[in-house]
Amino acid sequence: MPVQIGTLIIATSLVQLANGFFNTFLSLRLTTENFGPTLTGIILSAYFIGYTLGAVGCGRVLRRIGHIRAYAAFAGMVVIGTSAMPILVSPAGWIVARMAIGVGCVGLFITTESWLSSKAAPEQRGRVFSIYMVGTFLALACGQLLIGLLKVDSALPFNIIAALFALALVLVSGTRAEQPALPGDSSLPYMELVRQAPISVIGVVIAGMVTSAFYALFPAWMATNAIQQETIALFMLVAVLGGFALQVPVGRLSDRGDRRIVLAGLALGYSVAAIALDLVPKSLAAVLPVAALLGGFMSTLYPVCVAHALDRMPQDRVVAVSGHLILIGGIGSAMGPILGAQVMARLDINGLLYFMAAITAALAAITFWRIKARAPAEQMAERPFAIIDPMTAPISQEPEATEADGSPRPLPA
Repeated sequence: MPVQIGTLIIATSLVQLANGFFNTFLSLRLTTENFGPTLTGIILSAYFIGYTLGAVGCGRVLRRIGHIRAYAAFAGMVVIGTSAMPILVSPAGWIVARMAIGVGCVGLFITTESWLSSKAAPEQRGRVFSIYMVGTFLALACGQLLIGLLKVDSALPFNIIAALFALALVLVSGTRAEQPALPGDSSLPYMELVRQAPISVIGVVIAGMVTSAFYALFPAWMATNAIQQETIALFMLVAVLGGFALQVPVGRLSDRGDRRIVLAGLALGYSVAAIALDLVPKSLAAVLPVAALLGGFMSTLYPVCVAHALDRMPQDRVVAVSGHLILIGGIGSAMGPILGAQVMARLDINGLLYFMAAITAALAAITFWRIKARAPAEQMAERPFAIIDPMTAPISQEPEATEADGSPRPLPA
C-alpha cells in the first residue's frame, strides 16, 4: 500500500513539474508568435476551458473504465496535445491542443486524488494529502527553474514536457494496484450553493481570474520587455514559494473563527500587494518580497473560499460542493487571461495590476458587507482548512465515511 501511494505522489509531482513549466513557458512562447492579444488570451484560457469541461465528465469515465485505464487515457490526451503544438503552430491548433491538455490534466488529478483517498487509511489520509500537496508545490516551483535553462523558441521544451507526462503514465501503469471503488455523490442545485455561500461562489471566480491571469500574462509581459529568462524564472519561483509558505499559517488562522474575516483580509492584502508591485522600485530586492506576498495571498484565496462553503453545507453535500466550486472556479480561470490580455494590451502591466487589485478589493468589500449582514457559519460540515493549489482542482474534499455509530467506515480494498 505505501508503494502504491508513493508511486501516485511521485507521478503527480512529475505532472506538476511539467505543468508548472508548461504554463510559464507557453506564456513566453506566445510572445514570439505574434498572434495578437485576443488570440493569445484565448489560447491561454483554452487550458482552463478544457479543465472545466473535463471536471464535468471525468468522474463518469472513471466509473466506466477504472482508475488505471482512465489515467492512461487522460495522460495520453496530454501527451498528444503537447506533442501536437510544435507541429500545428497556429491559433486554432493551439486552442484545440490546450483544451485537450486541460481535459487530460483534470482527469489525471481527479483520478489520482480519488485513488489516494480510497487507498489511504483514515488515520493516514491527512498525512498522505499533506505529502501530496508538498510534492505539488515543490514540483510547480521546480518547473519555474526550467524556464531559465531552455530556449523558448525551440521544440525541445514541448518534448521535455511530453516526456514528463509520459513518465508519469509509465509509473502509474506499472503499479500493481486493485481498482478502488468510488463513493456516491449527493446532488446539490447550484442556486442552493449560491444562497448558502455567496461569498465562496464570488470568491472562487475572482481567485480563478487573478491566478490564471497572473501565471499566464506576467511571464509574457516580462519577456516582451526584454527581462532575462532567469529573472522571469526567479520571479515566478518566488511567487509559487510564497503561496506555499502562507498555506499553513492562513489555514490555522481560518480554523479559529469566521473564515470570511480571513478571506476579506487576504483579498485586501492581495489588492495592496498588486498596487505595491507597480509602485516599488524595479529592482529584485524590492520586487521579490512583494511577489512572495502576492503569490501567498493569491494561493490562499481559493482554499479559504472552499472551506467557508463547506462550513455552510451539511456533511452529505461536501463532495457536491467541491465539484460545483471546481466548475465555478474554472469559469473564472478561463475569463482571467482573456480579460487580462485585453486590459494589458491597452494599459500595459500597470493596468493589469490595478485591474486585479480592483476585483480583489471588491471581493473584500462584499465580504465585509456579508459579515455584517449574516452571522458566522456554525461549522456544519466540521471541515478544517485544506491546502489546495488553485492551479489544480480541489478534488479531494470528500468527507470521511462513517458508520451509524460514528466510527470510521472501512474503505474499499
